[in-house]
Amino acid sequence: MKPANAFNNPYFVLVMATLFWGGNAIAGKLASLDWQPFTITFTRWLIVAIIVIPFAKDHIRKDWPVITKNWGVLCLLSAFSMALFNLLMYLALHFTSAINVSIEQASMPAMIMLANFLILSQRITLLQLIGLISSIAGVLVICTSGDVTSLIDQGVNRGDAYMLLACAFYAAYTFGLRWKPELHWLSFIWVLAIGATAMSLPWAAWEWHTTEISMPGATGWLVLLYIIVFPTIVSQIFYARGVQLIGGNRAGLFINLVPIFGSLLAILILREKFHFFHGIGLVLVVGGIMVAERFSSR
Repeated sequence: MKPANAFNNPYFVLVMATLFWGGNAIAGKLASLDWQPFTITFTRWLIVAIIVIPFAKDHIRKDWPVITKNWGVLCLLSAFSMALFNLLMYLALHFTSAINVSIEQASMPAMIMLANFLILSQRITLLQLIGLISSIAGVLVICTSGDVTSLIDQGVNRGDAYMLLACAFYAAYTFGLRWKPELHWLSFIWVLAIGATAMSLPWAAWEWHTTEISMPGATGWLVLLYIIVFPTIVSQIFYARGVQLIGGNRAGLFINLVPIFGSLLAILILREKFHFFHGIGLVLVVGGIMVAERFSSR
């Protein structure tokens, strides 16, 4: 497949975006051995902003009037997607497994569709609803280790709660992409990186003040490099392109592929144990996305 054709294929760009995001959970778990969650978020976006400038400067200059006119929307998009989602995800990985974090991201499509329904009165088909219910059931199975009834008495652990809140912020970002101004993709990435850097700086500064910080080793920097290139730059471009091609509702459903890739990578790389309830949850999640995507256009 030629690069130009691939970038115009919504299924290719969305599958690749979710594959790299699946790897992000594994990278985040590895990073937790060398990095504090707020420090890595700040460092990640600061480096991205610096790296993008040489490639984006001409586009930024051309797009500057649009950027200044729409700075409020762009700040919100960067806060929800790049800063708050990542801050909470890396924090969650200190308290729960990479498999759980991966599978819990399947709650995003339900949040996206709910926002579209409540705010824009966008119609949801019966089969989309069935698919979403299946996906949500899969998430509940994972969060409760297969015992959904324990949710009433025990709730979910801190790491899972952080991750679900992170998903809510990213769902808000996906919903908000419909108001994204027309910018070159390099300008867009740079603006989001600048906003995320500014948003995460106070949290990182608090972490530096309250926690003993040590310099990460070679593995920590390699993990950060992966995070910067693939989940940060490539995935964001691919996902935004997918939303542009087929819309937020259908593109959001592909996020359900993140648990598949994330779980497989967690087993292969982190040697995490795959339990029976993980399998049930994944079946429900995959079944949900297949039903909702297959019949969404009908």
